[in-house]
Formats: sequence, C-alpha cells, structure tokens
Amino acid sequence: MRRVFAALALGMTAAAHAAHEGHAQLGATAAFDAAGGVLAAYKDGSHVVVRRSADFGRTWSTPRRVNAVPEPVAAEGEARPKIATGTRGEVYVTWTRPLSKPYTGEIRFARADDVDAPFSAPVTVHTDRQEITHRFDALSVGPGGRLYVAWIDKRDLELAKRAGAAYAGAAVYVAVSDDGGKSFRGDFKLADHSCECCRIALLPEADGGLLALWRHVFEPNVRDHALARLDGDGNAAPLRRVTFDDWRIDACPHHGPSLARDEAGRLHAVWFSGAPGRSGVFYARLGDNAPLPRLVGDDTAAHADLAVSGSRLLVAWKSFDGERTHLEIMRSDDGGETWRTRKLSHTDGPSDQPRVLTHAGRFFVFWNTAHEPLSMHEVE
Repeated sequence: MRRVFAALALGMTAAAHAAHEGHAQLGATAAFDAAGGVLAAYKDGSHVVVRRSADFGRTWSTPRRVNAVPEPVAAEGEARPKIATGTRGEVYVTWTRPLSKPYTGEIRFARADDVDAPFSAPVTVHTDRQEITHRFDALSVGPGGRLYVAWIDKRDLELAKRAGAAYAGAAVYVAVSDDGGKSFRGDFKLADHSCECCRIALLPEADGGLLALWRHVFEPNVRDHALARLDGDGNAAPLRRVTFDDWRIDACPHHGPSLARDEAGRLHAVWFSGAPGRSGVFYARLGDNAPLPRLVGDDTAAHADLAVSGSRLLVAWKSFDGERTHLEIMRSDDGGETWRTRKLSHTDGPSDQPRVLTHAGRFFVFWNTAHEPLSMHEVE
C-alpha cells in the first residue's frame, strides 16, 4: 500500500506541473563551438538536426540532418539529443533510439570534423546489443579532448532476473573515445542500482578521469544521489552518497542533477527531491564541512541546471504560477556564499528544460519554448 500511495503522490505532482513540463518535441540541447557560435541539437521527426547561430541565438542556420537515414529518436523528459564540441572544432551528437519493446533503446552517436562537415553514419556506442534499456544518454568532452558517453543500462537487472536474484534499479555505464569519436572503448560499468530514468551529470577532469553524479537507489528504496569517479583506464572508484533527503519512493521522478567545479576545485550541484518535508530543488557544495543545502525558488521550481565560470555560478530553473511558466536564475559571484535571484523570461506555452552555458566568461541560458524556439538569454 505504501508503494501505491508513493506512486499516486508522484503522479499528482506530475499532473500539477504538466502545464510547464514541456512538450516531447521541444527536447533540445546546445553547446558553444571553438569559434564562439552556439550549436543546438533537437529532434525533427525521424531525424536529429543541428543548427548554428553566430549571433548568440538571434538568428539560426538552416537545420542539418545528423542521421541521413530516418530512425526513431527519443526527445522527451530527461531523454533528448545531446551535443558537444571537441577541442579542434569537432561536433559530437548522441541520442537514444527507442526499440520495439517498451522502455528499450540504443545509444546512438555521430560526429563531424567541424561545423560545416558532413556527419558520419550513426553508430551504436555500447557493445551490449540486447533489446533492453540503454537509454538517457549523457555526453561530455574532457579538457584534453577525450570523449565520454554515459547511459542508464539494465543488462545487470536482466542477469539478476535470470538468476532469480533481487536487483534494484538499473546501472550506469560509460564508453570512452580517445580519437574524437572515431572509435569507443568500454562498456565500463560505473555503478549498479541507479535510478531508471533520471539524467546523469558528467564532469570530465584534467587527468583524463570522469566524475558522474546521478540519482541512486539506496537501501531500502531511497532515491538520493551518488557521486563516483571513473579513471582514464575505465576503473570505477566506490561511489559515495552526496545527498541525504531520504526520498523513499518506488518510482523514477525523471528529474536528474547537475554538477560543476569552480576554480578553487570545489564541487557544486543542484538536484530535485520530493521527500516529505523536504521537497523542491536544492543547491549545495559537495564535500566535507560544506554548508547545508539551499532551497532554490518556490515549491514549483523544477529541472534546474548549473554552470560555473571561475568563482561565479549560475543556476537556472523553471517555475509555474498557475498561468505562465517562468525562467528563473540565481547567481553567485563568490563561489556560492551569497546569491541574487531574478526572473529572466516567461512563456504562456509549452517549454523544455533550461540549460546554462558559458562562453568567454559569460553566462547564457538556452531555453527551447513553443513560442520562442531555441532562445538564448545572456545573463549580465
């Protein structure tokens, strides 16, 4: 009965926020390229397309198809095409291709040598080809050009089922490319027992390692967050729990975290919790002796994202006042000690989740809405 009430509570929350949770076709991501242009990737029918803006989102180029051959493309909730750029101007795109069985998929990847070059034929990143869950891809490029693709994977759950053993949630797997996406090595398992449908936050490190933050299933069924490191050889360090909201629910909230590191080496994160008495979006520095988490926005705040430039931080999220969806931000210029909060924009129609970008020390918020597609908001 407790599980039933938990599922009903999550459903009621989703229904209350339906007006500002967005539309499946609005799922998009963006990234700056080496020349200072911004690239956006999103779904257009059975294709992933990329557009470029040379004037910070005021005008956009004609869409270019990433996959020449049509195929299913996921673009809903925490699953949407991802885009990143390489150190030499390369363009990388990933997406989830749904398969015939419910909740199954493959992680697809394509690359181009630069913004004007044709994209390569898409490949499936992971070596495991079972018709199971490989979904909710995450894409990131390290300072040295190493490319990381992570995803939620249920191969270990399937093994446990066949053995008659219990297994909570799914697992986080990672593939690594050292040649600009021309080939991948892996699959490297970062951890068992991840939540099933929340996005993974990736933070590449200068030594070739990778930090990942995700919603985890802690005993007995607590949906808090875990942090773990994968070294350059694919070896995973033991995870550590970094949020302690004690949200006990037998369901996935489709609400993943964001992670960044400042110039002093401190880790910063934002995340969502639906725990009784501790519900909402939270910001915190991660680590020993860090201040207590800070509540972000009001009780309708959702889908926050975070970026850092030096010692400056910007958090962006959506809120809903019953009629309009608002894009809100809070900014700190002292490493998260003090904050200023304000509304940045609003819309009367469907909208996607906001994403914070940095370029040349400047903050931008990318927000794809039905009324203002692919909008870019500079934060002064």
